[in-house]
Amino acid sequence: MKNTFLNKVKGLLIYSLYVTLTLLTMHTWALPISNNISLTVIQQQIKGKVVDKNGIPIAGVSIQIKDSNKGSVSDFDGSYTIEAAISDILVFSALGYETQEHLVGNQTTINMTLKEDVTALGEVVVNAGYYTVSEKERTGNISSISAVDIEKQPVNNPLGAMQGYMPGVNIVQTTGVPGGGYDIEIRGKNFINGNTEPLFIIDGVPYGASSLGAGELAGEINGGNISPLNAIDMANIQSIEVLKDADATAIYGSRGANGVVLITTKKGQSGKLKTQVNISSSLGHVTHFLDLMNTEQYLEVRREGIINDGFENYLSDPSFDFAWPDLKSWGQNRYTDWQKVLIGNTAYRNLATITLSGGSEQTQFNMGGSYQKETTVFPGDSRYKKISGYSTLSHRTSDDKFKATVSINYILEDNNLPRADLTPKAYKLPPNAPALYTDEGEINWENNSWDNPMASLLEEYNAQIATIMTNANISYNFGSGVSFKTNLGYTDYKLESDRILPNTSRNPSFGFTPEQNSSINTNQSKRTSWIVEPQLSWDSSFGKAALNILVGSTFQEQNTSQLILRARGFPNNSLIYNLAAANSLETLRDVDSEYNYNALFSRINVNYDGKYILNLTGRRDGSSRFGPGKRFGNFGAIGAAWLFSEESFLQSLSFLSFGKLRGSYGSTGSDNIGDYRYLNTYSVTGQNYDDATIIEPTGVFNPVFGWETNRKLEAALELSFLKDHIILNTSWYRNRSSNQLVGIPLAATTGFSSMTGNFDATVENTGWEFDFRSVNFKNSDFKWTTTFNLSLPKNKLIAFPGLESSTFSNRYIIRKPLTMVRLYHSLGVDPETGLYEFEDYNEDGEIRPLDDKQWIEDLAPKFFGGLGNTLTYKNFTLDFFFQFKKQKAYNQYRGANSAPGFMENKPSSLFDRWQNVGDIAPIMKSTASLISVGPTRGYFSESNAVISDASYVRLRNVTLTYKVPNTLTRGLNANVYIQGQNLLTITNYDGPDPEQDSQLTLPPLRQITLGAQLTF
Repeated sequence: MKNTFLNKVKGLLIYSLYVTLTLLTMHTWALPISNNISLTVIQQQIKGKVVDKNGIPIAGVSIQIKDSNKGSVSDFDGSYTIEAAISDILVFSALGYETQEHLVGNQTTINMTLKEDVTALGEVVVNAGYYTVSEKERTGNISSISAVDIEKQPVNNPLGAMQGYMPGVNIVQTTGVPGGGYDIEIRGKNFINGNTEPLFIIDGVPYGASSLGAGELAGEINGGNISPLNAIDMANIQSIEVLKDADATAIYGSRGANGVVLITTKKGQSGKLKTQVNISSSLGHVTHFLDLMNTEQYLEVRREGIINDGFENYLSDPSFDFAWPDLKSWGQNRYTDWQKVLIGNTAYRNLATITLSGGSEQTQFNMGGSYQKETTVFPGDSRYKKISGYSTLSHRTSDDKFKATVSINYILEDNNLPRADLTPKAYKLPPNAPALYTDEGEINWENNSWDNPMASLLEEYNAQIATIMTNANISYNFGSGVSFKTNLGYTDYKLESDRILPNTSRNPSFGFTPEQNSSINTNQSKRTSWIVEPQLSWDSSFGKAALNILVGSTFQEQNTSQLILRARGFPNNSLIYNLAAANSLETLRDVDSEYNYNALFSRINVNYDGKYILNLTGRRDGSSRFGPGKRFGNFGAIGAAWLFSEESFLQSLSFLSFGKLRGSYGSTGSDNIGDYRYLNTYSVTGQNYDDATIIEPTGVFNPVFGWETNRKLEAALELSFLKDHIILNTSWYRNRSSNQLVGIPLAATTGFSSMTGNFDATVENTGWEFDFRSVNFKNSDFKWTTTFNLSLPKNKLIAFPGLESSTFSNRYIIRKPLTMVRLYHSLGVDPETGLYEFEDYNEDGEIRPLDDKQWIEDLAPKFFGGLGNTLTYKNFTLDFFFQFKKQKAYNQYRGANSAPGFMENKPSSLFDRWQNVGDIAPIMKSTASLISVGPTRGYFSESNAVISDASYVRLRNVTLTYKVPNTLTRGLNANVYIQGQNLLTITNYDGPDPEQDSQLTLPPLRQITLGAQLTF
């Protein structure tokens, strides 16, 4: 049934593209019916003048005959002349003015008055959470991305669509495995405890974005990071806004300390029923393979390592052949590029969506659904599937007093993957390792001489996720500017996953049996939450002053449960999913927690004469995560803006369309420390003693710790030129986070490693952000627009009393960033010994971690941003977007890749190693790790030699769209498109991906997508 549905989707796609290409071919190569028919078209001279609404002549106006290349340009006095026929249509276009058309007819003089083409900042409305505000009048810092840009990217997660598009928002994809997650930081790392997760709001309802995955199950395939945001249907997103400064986030109080991400879904529009169908198919590949040793190089350094370790005589002893099969029993001329075999396959992604919308002036609806299936680049039939359905109904009374919008989203995800990511195996397997399968098609263990990577395909990881999101927004206008509104929401997120380890996935030489060694780990997790937010607002005016007052409250409850079990020993592997058949059952984790939150909030906004705006916000939060007397915190902000372009003394500056100075200062807080941390807590260990369940203490009582605080300061200048065709926004910010909630180290005699409490430490994030948009050229046929954003962040620890005597002294330094790492200073390879050398900072003759790890590197980006262009010519639209970042990262020498000679492949750069006394080489001598060669190799992995430049410029996405003419589709709106994701990366970084420096996970894939969109 599943295959039948997929085949239908593929068939529909192929058929649609076939029909479209056929129509295009017929249109392009159509010939006249007869060459004997000739038409005489009478041309006449047309002249005229082009002026603006004030009668001022406009120079440089393009006057073009529609559907031809014939045209003219107006002179400095606005006059023009052109030859045209009576049936021709003249198209008048100019930068900063609306394009207008005029039929020639019998006229010989045509004067035109062009209307200003103002992109109308005052009409662009952005979502600020509890209220909406025009782009022109906002006092806070809000970045946004619309459905237009989201739909250009073949991604499965909203964070993936935001990458590179917003200043101050740094997003990193953690894995290329489908269903994986992303890391996000908004304006840097605020807190020592490492939490950077912002508040996510979907249609006014908070959404828990923290993963409920478990490292015991998914740690080796996606780090346990199963992002709940994958449940959001990308086709149903209307816009995403990110709130950053105090003015924008303080109304969210404690929840807005790390920023706020607002996701708005699509709503219905009045009009006749509109149906939209979108089908696409993608191909994905790994973008970059490492340059590894070939068989000859590998065997050379392998033998050399054994000799250097003093085991040369054992190489010729047959009784030791089992110790190094790669040198004895495996083919010495055999070569396999394991990267191509294990992660070099093609991943397929098929997506089909359908949306129906419409309604009357009073009632509108929007409903739809999607089906997605995505495979991996690994061997086998691993795949990720998602089915979603959504429905939104909006209604308002004829007098516009009562309004209500109700929506529901239901998403099912089914993820079937290998237990472990095969990427490390692809990099490390010896190039002469045996074939994967025997001639009979069985897993080849080559006389029990190796661990066949295909065995991990038998260790399946499965995850089924069901998400329900419902919300209602209800409002009533009482008149006289008074209105009431309430947000109601409920979210239910369920994750059920399991990982099986059958005995057949292990080398037969171990003699494992199902009764003793087969096992299964299961994870049953659930998170439910509800929220009620009643609000009352009042709008009024007093002379030139407009006043808006908003007051409201929040009542929220969230319940989380997680049960992780391990079952061992089964009569046979066919019963491995039946826990009742297991010989033993362990409880690895059993957690139930309840989080309660309530708040009062208010906003006062004053707009005087359309020039001076003052915005005051305040919030009092209460959280169950703190002890009595510490549960409530007060937060607030003040924001102000001066629209100086509205001043009379600047009206003569015609090139300046808009100018605004704005600033804000305020505080937000954080309670992101987990539940019940102020209490004595205990956990079940899953073990028994004398038939009694063992519990262990996990938390120590401390009711006096309180809220973390983040004080935010911002100043900004916003400018617009040439009727909003050039827009430049510049922001400077400073965020200071104090009263840090961290684990205070305790003596081992207490039985606890730490106790949650407040440190009087202060972390500062400062930076500049630039956002540029322009309309470079525009006429009736061609339009070119550009977007550019740049972020220059800085982070440092500015205060930490008693740091030198604390256990944090080895992790942090005053005036240095939290993202710094302490390293040894590598001095290269000693020509006499062939071992790595390091700087002895205290000159005591020994290299010690506490004394000599004094080299400092910062792994945070120095700057990042994006550059996008959109070019439209008639029915063709080309979009391309570059993402860039200046940064350092761990390179390929980190970990075990610091010396050659192990029974694993290495980067080819390690072939340039020390061999003889006096050699000058960058890599130490080979070692098979059969004896200790001192700490030198381990120290090298923690030295500055494993840090390198990881800056890059990436062609993140390209989209070419063709709108099929309606004359060919008989009224059906049809678009065909091709998209590219991660097509090209320009970098000097040698690792798999400059943004993901780990060699343990699959890097993001390059994807090519072909699709069609039909609207009728």
